[in-house]
Order: sequence, then C-alpha cells, then structure tokens
Amino acid sequence: MALIVQKYGGTSVGSPERIKNVARRVARWKALGHQLVVVVSAMSGETNRLIALAHEIQPHPDPRELDVAVSTGEQVTIALLSMALMEAGIQARSYTGGQVKILTDSAYTKARIVSIDEALIRQDLAAGRVVVVAGFQGMDGMGNITTLGRGGSDTTGVALAAALKADECQIYTDVDGVYTTDPRIVPEARKLKSVTFEEMLEMASLGSKVLQIRAVEFAGKYRVKLRVLSSFEEEGEGTLITFEEDQKMEQASISGIAFNRDEAKITILGVPDRPGIAYQILGPVGDANIDVDMIVQNVSHDGMTDFSFTVHRHDYQKTLKILEPVVKHIKARGVEGGDKIAKVSVVGVGMRSHAGIASAAFRTLAEEGINIEMISTSEIKISIVINEKQMELAVRALHKAFGLDQPA
Repeated sequence: MALIVQKYGGTSVGSPERIKNVARRVARWKALGHQLVVVVSAMSGETNRLIALAHEIQPHPDPRELDVAVSTGEQVTIALLSMALMEAGIQARSYTGGQVKILTDSAYTKARIVSIDEALIRQDLAAGRVVVVAGFQGMDGMGNITTLGRGGSDTTGVALAAALKADECQIYTDVDGVYTTDPRIVPEARKLKSVTFEEMLEMASLGSKVLQIRAVEFAGKYRVKLRVLSSFEEEGEGTLITFEEDQKMEQASISGIAFNRDEAKITILGVPDRPGIAYQILGPVGDANIDVDMIVQNVSHDGMTDFSFTVHRHDYQKTLKILEPVVKHIKARGVEGGDKIAKVSVVGVGMRSHAGIASAAFRTLAEEGINIEMISTSEIKISIVINEKQMELAVRALHKAFGLDQPA
C-alpha cells in the first residue's frame, strides 16, 4: 500500500463528465489499496473568468480581495469531485487550502508556502477516506485567504507530497508526459520515460509548459518523486522525474530542446567600462521586479563596451522606460532593442561527459543559415537567442541533429 498524491489541472476537471472521469480513476487507485490525496485546480477558464469579473469592478483589483474571489474556483471543484467520489461509493472529504492549514506568507496573488499541518489529512486517510484538497491557495498567519500564483496547484500537490512523505506525486495534465520537444512543432518528438530533476528544472525555466518551475524546485528541495501523466488516457506510465542520473550520464547526451518566444532583447551602447556599471544598469531593473535572463557584455574597446540582456516580452517597454534616466546618468551612447526574438535551448545531463555539444549545435544552425544573437551556457544546457521567425526551423534542425527523433 502506497500513499499517493494526485494533482489534476483545470482541463482535467473542466466539465462534470471530466470530474466523473477523475473520480473513476481515483477509485481504481483506491481499489488497489492505496491511500490517496487529490489536489485539484479550478475548472478550465474559471480563474480567468473570476479575474475578469474583478477587473470589471476595479481596474487594479485589491490583491487581498482578488485572492478571496479567485480562490472560490478550486472550492467548487473540490466539492464536486468529493460528490462524484461518494456517488462511486468511496468515502471522501474536501478541504480548502486554509482548512488543511497550508500556511503561507502574506504576499497576496503570489504567496509562498511556509508550512503544512497534515494532521487532519492523516486522520481522514487512516479512516479510509480519499482527501480532496484545493490547489493554488492557502492562508496566512492572520487567517487571510492567499493564492500561490502561476502553477500554484502543481506547487500545492508537491508540497503536500513532501509534508506527507508520499511515495509518489502524480501530476495529471492534458499531455501524457514530458517530450523531447513540443510535438506541435516537431511531430517526431518522443515521450521520455524519465528525466532527471535538473533537466526538468532547466526545461521548466526555459519555457516547457508541462510543469511549473516552482513545483519542480519544491520537488528538488524535498526529493519528491514526481510523475507526469495524461488524465485522458487510461494506460501509460507517463514520465518519471528522477534524482538518479548515474545510468543516464553515459547514455544520450541531450534529453530535449526547449524554446521560449516570450523574450525581448535590450542593448545599451557605448557603456563606460568601469567597476559597478552592471549594477547601475540592472539594479533599477531588479528593483522594478523585472526578471533578467541572459546577460552579455562585449569586450571593451577604448574604455567603452556594449551591454545586452533579455527580459520577458511583457516587461520590454517598462524596462526601456526604466533605462532612459540610467543611460543619461552613466553617459552611455544610447539604448536599442527588439521583442522579435526567441530563445532555443539544448538540455541534457549527458553534456557533462560528452564534448562537442556546443559546436554541433552551432554547426547545425549555421547550415540552416540561422544567425545567433546571444549565447549562454550552464553545465547541462546551451541557450541561444535567434530571430523569432527562425525559431521553429531551429528547433526542428537541432532535434534531428541530436538524434532525438530516433527511438531511445
């Protein structure tokens, strides 16, 4: 008998029929003798509907009240799923984040989990019940409802699995696992039986939408065994996210090609090359809560250099505004940029023991006539910024060049 935490996303519980399907799946696991905690999102589209309602009342909704409003989406789903389980003859009980006592900080709309009191859940599990918990939400020390922001339900699932020391955390989505790249761009993309935690962390941070990065970080910190499965397929083992990489190290050097269209590049020209200049440029950007991704500083000529970095496309105009006074202050020549770029990344733990990955990637892009604007590397990834129009071509070419279309 294992203790399993299952998480179902909005698409998986998007209608009464789909909720009944989830109940049937949970019933099958229960029949095998397992203890089950089920975390659910709001029905697909519901959170967006509630946010839109709030915006109709208040152009910039009060964060506390917005959390009160949007948290009702999951409350509906947990009640409906518990009813569906009862209808299937299974004892079930639903809890909101606050009732479980998922304690968070008070950063409304993007709260972080501080601790989880699992006593109530353990009592119910011992009594033979399936416990259904609202994802995406918690409660701060003052009793205020909070929500966890993007990917919050994944994070709830992983956090509960960590607190309960569950044998496995299963994330059910509308895809049946983690692929070598997006099958919509490369039809030959293969589903991976397993990826290492590090690879998944890189893929999540680089634009792979299968798992939210916060959930992956949480899993890594508490060594939670994660599995990604499809809620629309009865069979299949999905993809296991594992911490054992020894057997993989000597095998395939590359696990996947990730990409992200939501990038913008900014270059400050003629920057005086002196200590502290990077902080003078990026300090105000960081203070505005804007994430900076890749950074490149050119070699200095006559005491001057060019300084380039990328931000999320949504933050492009805001960043340019912030930099206007900075450019004047540091006496740079000017600022230029564009939001028609994309980032393509080659990811794999095997890079540690395989030489020549970077040169193979650059050669592949050269053969396709694709110009590289920026490059950044880590121990297990190479990220390349290119023109957005050439992104799909680059993904397909790299996928083929590294043999990812071949059976494992």
